[in-house]
Amino acid sequence: MGTQAPENHSPTKDERSAGDKAIDDWLPITSSRNAKWWYSAFHNVTAMVGAGVLSLPYAMSKLGWGPGIVVLILSWIITLYTMWQMVEMHEMVPGKRFDRYHELGQHAFGQKLGLWIVVPQQLIVEVGGDIVFMVTGGKSLKKFHDVICDGKCKDIKLTYFIMIFASCHFVLSQLPNFNSISGVSLAAAVMSLSYSTIAWGVSLHKGKLPDVDYHVLAATTSEKAFNYFGALGDVAFAYAGHNVVLEIQATIPSTPENPSKKPMWKGVVVAYIMVAVCYFPVSFFGYWAFGNQVDDNILITLNKPKWLIALANMMVVIHVIGSYQIFAMPVFDMIETVLVKKLHFPPGLALRLIARSTYVALTTFVAITIPFFGGLLGFFGGFAFAPTTYFLPCIMWLAIYKPKRFSLSWFTNWVCILLGVVLMILAPIGALRQIILSAKTYRFYS
Repeated sequence: MGTQAPENHSPTKDERSAGDKAIDDWLPITSSRNAKWWYSAFHNVTAMVGAGVLSLPYAMSKLGWGPGIVVLILSWIITLYTMWQMVEMHEMVPGKRFDRYHELGQHAFGQKLGLWIVVPQQLIVEVGGDIVFMVTGGKSLKKFHDVICDGKCKDIKLTYFIMIFASCHFVLSQLPNFNSISGVSLAAAVMSLSYSTIAWGVSLHKGKLPDVDYHVLAATTSEKAFNYFGALGDVAFAYAGHNVVLEIQATIPSTPENPSKKPMWKGVVVAYIMVAVCYFPVSFFGYWAFGNQVDDNILITLNKPKWLIALANMMVVIHVIGSYQIFAMPVFDMIETVLVKKLHFPPGLALRLIARSTYVALTTFVAITIPFFGGLLGFFGGFAFAPTTYFLPCIMWLAIYKPKRFSLSWFTNWVCILLGVVLMILAPIGALRQIILSAKTYRFYS
């Protein structure tokens, strides 16, 4: 009998493991692990380079040359460092992969605390980002329509353009996993590079305005401070790819001889070079050409040639289609994990169709109800973007690796943490003012 108990126990354990494996093979993050390093490159570009790059010259106009350059470059360096940390921590435990951000958080802080620290912040970034992509896609479609029509067509409400943009996501959201959206992501990455090049290329071609002025426009010191905080948030939030980096790395195959961190890091480096090629020329040339007269979207300032600006706006549309899907995939994974593992719904096409379509519908509804959601995201996201991108990886690194006090690693991580906390406090202050100003003149479903 002594040998019988383990024999009876063993099949149960194997069956449970087989059941869990079957679910993992169905869930979007862990269902496919055959991605190449270049998948990592364009997934990260698509996740990071949003249409917000077009507002960076405007952010520069609120910061001025010196602070603007420092904030842009410092953000690029810090977020590259924290991205490296996350890539390294993906397989820090031999034989185990932290396929999701919250799994790494649970390892660092404990099962319950890690979940509560990471998941709410990750959801704010990803769901909030998707709502902003909905608004951006709708606005860019409207700009394309308005530029092409040149005042000869009937004016169409932004609400309808957001709904048109949303329609494609009801179809694309049914693609099962990250690898299945690689074509969409690649097209989005190419578009981001293209419209960024159009933005800085046309700015450089037009040259400086005759009366260009680089002074920060503000009637009072307090207004200047609020503008500064808001611009600080705009620049900092341009780096949001960390929220999906572990999920992207989970799609890359891994062996002890060739761990996933090697191809993943190669892709990240290529992605960050592309990010620099997009962000820095647009910011610097856009501000150089128009100074404090630049609009919050550089394409509006450029205005001509019309065909090129219309094309750039359509490129933005294609890009944010990919960005929406990249940000949505980890959310789909969370939703489907809860439905299948906690609520015991059978995995399948029907569940996926209902769950994902409901998510797309909800993000569409919020987007058409409050299209100034970008300001809201700046406010609420200040408490989520800064931690998940700038300092949460550093805290987890300190908690897990415990580097020697006052060593280079210890010092570097604490500097990043302090800068991230300052950002988390200041950015929502500027965003709150923007919300108040937008809400004053806003009419629902206009």
